[in-house]
Amino acid sequence: MSVIPESHADLLEAVTLADVATIGPKGEPQVNPVWFEWDGTHLCFSQTTARQKYRNLGREPRVALSIVDPTNPYRYLEVRGTVVAIDPDPELAFINRQAQRYMGEDTYPWHQPTDERVVVRVLPEHTSQMG
Repeated sequence: MSVIPESHADLLEAVTLADVATIGPKGEPQVNPVWFEWDGTHLCFSQTTARQKYRNLGREPRVALSIVDPTNPYRYLEVRGTVVAIDPDPELAFINRQAQRYMGEDTYPWHQPTDERVVVRVLPEHTSQMG
């Protein structure tokens, strides 16, 4: 059973950013905006294996995501959960799908040949919301 409140489920389909917070190597928070996708069970986002966020998740799988309604900045959904999978994306299928959704581009334009992409899957365990 999903912990996502029906009143804010629309934000999971919105074309907006999610601010993802992870825990750094010294216990400090690290927050970055990401494109995301809701698959009906997990919040998913792309990451490269060279990024600090990826290293943080390898040490500590707990995360928080905050999604602000793009039409009302006083309405938001915060999701806390655990990374349950980090799947390779060697064909860039996920990030290309996100480029289509967010930019109207068929392929992610900033891919570098040395980038190794993964899809991070977060299982929501708790939410808070406003608006």
